[in-house]
Amino acid sequence: MVGGQCLKTLLDGGAYERVVAFTRRQLGQQHPRLVETIVDFNKLEELDPFPTADVFCALGTTIEKAGSQADFLKVDFEYPRIVAERAAAAGATQFLLVSSVGADPQSSNFYLRVKAQLEKAVTGRSFESVHIFRPSFLIGSRQEFRLGETLAVAASRAVQFALVGKLRKYRPVAASTVATAMAVAAREAKPGRHIYHYDDILSLADQS
Repeated sequence: MVGGQCLKTLLDGGAYERVVAFTRRQLGQQHPRLVETIVDFNKLEELDPFPTADVFCALGTTIEKAGSQADFLKVDFEYPRIVAERAAAAGATQFLLVSSVGADPQSSNFYLRVKAQLEKAVTGRSFESVHIFRPSFLIGSRQEFRLGETLAVAASRAVQFALVGKLRKYRPVAASTVATAMAVAAREAKPGRHIYHYDDILSLADQS
């Protein structure tokens, strides 16, 4: 969902001469600056040459959809890790990653541990700038229906007035807002490692 919004944001903007989209199937859209690259994500190591560019990574699934923790790990950790590794080796200077609020290597939650492991893998590469976005529940239209997440978003929106102080980072946020914030962060290109939660994401998006 964030990936689709991010692609739209980058194509609508004028910061890049080309926007290369790694995808498993054709997107069904036309744009003079869009370059679709159909890839087998199980063969990312064989992709050559690898683009030298700012990388916007929003890969992700659920354990339910993946079918097992092993397959979830492949999509949410292995694929993004390989993309980061290949991009850094090709000379890319910025990596922008959609992670999750609560990402923690010590978490009892498998999902949050994996997100933290990916953050560590990405920040360990030679990028000049790494931007990690940690949204809570995402608001927007998905290609597939996720009952649990839909209910969680509805519940969090209903009580978000109570999510204040340190709890504000758990407020739901629109996927389009995250995408806009990513584009702004890339444009600013601040060197170093940066982590953005709810308020940071809104602040960046307001600068678009």
